[in-house]
Amino acid sequence: MLVPMADKSLPADAPPPETPHYHGHRQRLRERFHSAGPDALNDYELLEMVLFAALPRRDIKPLAKALLKMFGSFAEVIHAPEPRLREIDGIGEASITQLKLIAAAAHRIAKGEVKHKHALSSWQEVITYCRTSMAFAEKEQLRLLFFDKRNQLIADEVQQTGTVDHTPVYPREVIKRALELSATAIILVHNHPSGDPTPSQADIRMTKTIVDIAKPLGITVHDHIIVGRNGHISLKGSGLM
Repeated sequence: MLVPMADKSLPADAPPPETPHYHGHRQRLRERFHSAGPDALNDYELLEMVLFAALPRRDIKPLAKALLKMFGSFAEVIHAPEPRLREIDGIGEASITQLKLIAAAAHRIAKGEVKHKHALSSWQEVITYCRTSMAFAEKEQLRLLFFDKRNQLIADEVQQTGTVDHTPVYPREVIKRALELSATAIILVHNHPSGDPTPSQADIRMTKTIVDIAKPLGITVHDHIIVGRNGHISLKGSGLM
């Protein structure tokens, strides 16, 4: 016959185990997010919410603050290179996947805003897309946005990827690709990993070369945009093309 025995591991009058303090914190963050909106939360609080699913059994606030201290801002955290994220104590594959999912979502949303609008009447969306796509990359890239005669986006391609401070550009290849796509306009975009978007003399010369080749073929170069963590510069807006 089995006789139930009292559990001697806890006294009969012992209180129930306490709920970890961060459980209440998570619920309060969720309530504030829904009632007051995301602008009511600091960057570290948004990062906490992003990482809730990846780290369900720990206090995330110290980790979120450590990420911001390392990389500087919410945007820089989600775009940080995976090897550097792995250097942070407490960040594993699930957390990296969650951060990169947010970055991919931001990129997809920004691209959608550009794709379905007239480029010249939605210039801020174009800038936002360019910065979302490239501002935090570790190497220089040349991105080409190709537009049809209605100035709607028909293709978005990274033509070249270079080093931390240089990427090769072949003007005739740029125009060749525009002709292949039957594009009537292009926007050149490249990034400066240093963070400073100030154009170099080589950037300006390269832009003028592409404009000179494109014009006789009926292809308009709307702009050359340089993006960095610290902002962006339009060569057209600066009177440099």
